[in-house]
Amino acid sequence: MAKLRHSRLDCAPGCAVEAAISLIDGKWKAVTLYHLQDGPVRFNELRRRSGSVTQRMLTNQLRELETDGLIEREVFAQVPPRVEYRLSERGGTLLPIIEALKTWGDANMDLFARR
Repeated sequence: MAKLRHSRLDCAPGCAVEAAISLIDGKWKAVTLYHLQDGPVRFNELRRRSGSVTQRMLTNQLRELETDGLIEREVFAQVPPRVEYRLSERGGTLLPIIEALKTWGDANMDLFARR
């Protein structure tokens, strides 16, 4: 089930930031976008690259990203069916943000060691 989105982006200071974050929130969405930056990737490869994500969770996150227009899904008519995911044009505009998050994470890995 897709999350409810903001109907207005002028509701309060920072609301546009909240709306933007709502598109990539969730543990696996930003990771998925990161793994799609170099081109199309099949579902099982995305799952392998992502680590401990469950099939159901990855499927849900991919559906939400597709519904929001950040990725595109292509199904190839063959047996067994082959499905590839790629960034949409709009999704590609998030890459500088995803890269900035990676850079920040690399610089602050000590914060994660404390958990």
